[in-house]
Amino acid sequence: MPTSSASTTGSAKPTAHGGVQSLERAFDLLERMADAGGEVGLSELSASGGLPLPTIHRLMRTLVACGYVRQQPNRRYALGPRLIRLGESASRLLGTWARPCLARLVEETGETANMALLDGDEVVYVAQVPSKHSMRMFTEVGLRVLPHSSAVGKALLAHTPDDEVRALLARTGMPAATEKTITTAEGFLAALEDVRRLGYAMDDNEQEMGVRCLAVTVPGSPTAAALSVSGPSGRVTDAAAERIVPVLQQAAKELSLALANPPPAT
Repeated sequence: MPTSSASTTGSAKPTAHGGVQSLERAFDLLERMADAGGEVGLSELSASGGLPLPTIHRLMRTLVACGYVRQQPNRRYALGPRLIRLGESASRLLGTWARPCLARLVEETGETANMALLDGDEVVYVAQVPSKHSMRMFTEVGLRVLPHSSAVGKALLAHTPDDEVRALLARTGMPAATEKTITTAEGFLAALEDVRRLGYAMDDNEQEMGVRCLAVTVPGSPTAAALSVSGPSGRVTDAAAERIVPVLQQAAKELSLALANPPPAT
């Protein structure tokens, strides 16, 4: 009896953990394209991934046909528009998965907890659980802010090379949201050095007067993500920050583990 094509076609070989090799290779190519800025040539993909050019060409041809990749006039390949819908849906789900973690943050700190992602040159808030205090901070889910005036922006950019940070700031400008907003590239780079040294970021009345925010990144997140706790300056004091930051860091670690170890497929 002839065997199925899945067992005879090299690109459909099962992997050691029961997956399909061709799918793993295709997604690996998409991630490599994203890491390279979204546009690459076949030779670059072959050099970075170790796959032979004919295999890469076959996979890319399939991704182009499905709309996940497009071929540019210069013959290079770029991420395709069909990925946008997947990314938007995944971002919403990421916020949903984070909500239990945010709820625990509110219980333990008493202040509003947020999750934000870096989307292009902007920070977008994807989830929030508000404080139970009558005076509390509200950040609308979907709100976009510039990174230079927010704790989450500082956290998300803390480990980005200086030249890339300068280029981003040149594109966005550094408008002052308050009198305490950092408005120079040198000042912002100095703030990022503080984030790396301390292990967390702070917005001290820089986005809104009377509001302080503490933020940390989610280590190992599939997309750049940060958790934050925000509240009135009178409550989020330096003494309160010493108590809140370890709780925030632990929550980020727990969310990282949850994202890396989803429930097994049935």
